[in-house]
Amino acid sequence: MRNKVRSLVAVCITFCALIVTLCAGVTDRTARAQSNRSPQAHASTGTHDKKVSSDLRELVNGARSGDDLVRVILQSRRESGGNLQSLLRRNGVKVDQHFRNLDTRVVEVPAGMIDELAADPDVSYLSPDREVKTLGHVAVTTGAEAVRPAGTSGTAVPLDGTGIGIAVLDSGIYTSHMAFKTKDGLSTRLAVNVDFTGAKRMNLADSYGHGTHVAGLAAGGNGLYSGGYTGIAPNAKLINLAVLNNSGYGSTSWVLNALDWVMTNRALYNIRVVNMSLGTLAVDSYRNDPLCKAVRRLVDSGVVVVVAAGNLGSIKGQKYYGLIESPGNEPSALTVGASNTLGTDARGDDVITTYSSRGPTRSFWTDEAGVAHHDNLIKPDLVAPGNKLISAAGNDNYFITNYPELNVFKTNKDDIKMMYLSGTSMAAPIASGAAALLLQANPKLTPNMVKMILQYTAQPLAGYNMFEQGAGQLNIEGAVRLARMVRTDLTPDTPLGDPLLATGTTPLPETTIAGFTFPWAQGLIIDRTYATGSELISLNQGIYGNGVLISNGVLISNGVLISNGVLISNGITLGDQILTSNGYPLGGGTTFCSTGSLLADTDAASQDALSLGNSVLSDNGVLISNGVLISNGITTNFSFVWADTGGVFRGDQTTCMK
Repeated sequence: MRNKVRSLVAVCITFCALIVTLCAGVTDRTARAQSNRSPQAHASTGTHDKKVSSDLRELVNGARSGDDLVRVILQSRRESGGNLQSLLRRNGVKVDQHFRNLDTRVVEVPAGMIDELAADPDVSYLSPDREVKTLGHVAVTTGAEAVRPAGTSGTAVPLDGTGIGIAVLDSGIYTSHMAFKTKDGLSTRLAVNVDFTGAKRMNLADSYGHGTHVAGLAAGGNGLYSGGYTGIAPNAKLINLAVLNNSGYGSTSWVLNALDWVMTNRALYNIRVVNMSLGTLAVDSYRNDPLCKAVRRLVDSGVVVVVAAGNLGSIKGQKYYGLIESPGNEPSALTVGASNTLGTDARGDDVITTYSSRGPTRSFWTDEAGVAHHDNLIKPDLVAPGNKLISAAGNDNYFITNYPELNVFKTNKDDIKMMYLSGTSMAAPIASGAAALLLQANPKLTPNMVKMILQYTAQPLAGYNMFEQGAGQLNIEGAVRLARMVRTDLTPDTPLGDPLLATGTTPLPETTIAGFTFPWAQGLIIDRTYATGSELISLNQGIYGNGVLISNGVLISNGVLISNGVLISNGITLGDQILTSNGYPLGGGTTFCSTGSLLADTDAASQDALSLGNSVLSDNGVLISNGVLISNGITTNFSFVWADTGGVFRGDQTTCMK
């Protein structure tokens, strides 16, 4: 009964809040002040309309009567006459504030008085006390806020994920949280809730709390706290698939069951994006790993699958390479590491978190002679903000209960609680929300196109190598700009080398966010190398189709990586060095190791090439190989899948979003 009452109260509160927002200043009181004159709420003299802002005129015309109160910013001449003073002393008029240095007052007046005030020669202009929204840090620093108002090309629809389904495979979502309500606050954007954990009934409160936080970053909305914590795609449809229990653990079979469900129901709910902020140690090669193979099946069917890289970049203060988690080691997945914005919108000070898992992938297969062959793929594909981020909180969840310092607002209202969490779990849904925006802007994009666009437009962070950041940090402004230019008439039969863009010109490859301008990566990570060249976006490439791996366009010839000439057109260059970026496009920076070392895939050979024979990894961190997991005390129970927040949920202790 208590939950029903809470839901009813939540609906009422949301409806009232919506009315306040839409009316931009109509008071939340229901009492009406009485005017000394006959109400003329819908009348307009026309003569004085130039003194009344258009949105205030709409408020007046929409008022139920002339007695409805309107909160107004009144600007006047420096020396106001007695008539204006008399009007402001009238019964039912309240002067809330008087900014004498600005000749401006904040007043509450009956709607029927607006024209009378406008007729006074001492009044220079009247406008509503408009709502001033806080632009959420995550939405601003990623570039999402920059593309929001424009909507899809040729329409007035805001770019907010409308119509796109995002499946969240996690610990569940607190269904009553206001962040997941529709814009009118009367219903939910959660299209369906399915439990795969074997529980007798689904925990709709998300008592672990991880899934609610993840969903809020991807698609939280409804203007909570003046919009300061709005997700990337705040009107996307959410598909709530619980695969982790109340302790944050699950099983591979639970996740496979959920992925199979997505395959069956993707058209029914228009599921274009799957978010997996979870993982397990990547032991089996992606060729054999069941989670990786399931992810590949979904990507081949046209679904973008976003996976957290993992939080094993640093263990007991030691820097590790090679601990990308499964299924983040799957080449078709968009694998996301975590950056740290230090709480600033401008991106000039952004860094990679200490805990974000680094490549190369060290999952392996064993040949008939017992020799282990490592995948050695460059992962993550890119990074996104993931340190100490604020998002929606599950009801009475594990994190707030055990670590109350993570609770952001000390409120008793469960449906508006927010909390801090950190990890690549938090970075992944930001990329998932970005993918939803791209697909709303251009529904014809394939998963490989989404992956290419997000990498091509990413910001390379100076001082970090490709095993740490992939192509660079997510840049939604640039990605949406490029996505809108891609042709919508492409088919699997479109010839290699045909124009990819609807226009004959390529976009300016740079973005400015919060006053900081940075160049795009202008390249693409391809398994064990990277590709650069404007032809990646100007010409159609065979690697962008469904059912194709981006790496299928690359061949190994005499130990050298070359394009095969069938899936990749001429003019695209493949790199032969893994680089530490200088902050400029891919190809700029200093050598970290050679791509040739990644081709030495056998256990002994790759250890020698990447560590022993090349002092780089020995000097800068430990490279994981099979057998090292046990000796370093890392869990070896591979039957479990876990929420990858793990022990780093507090994040790097730096400045952060407030």
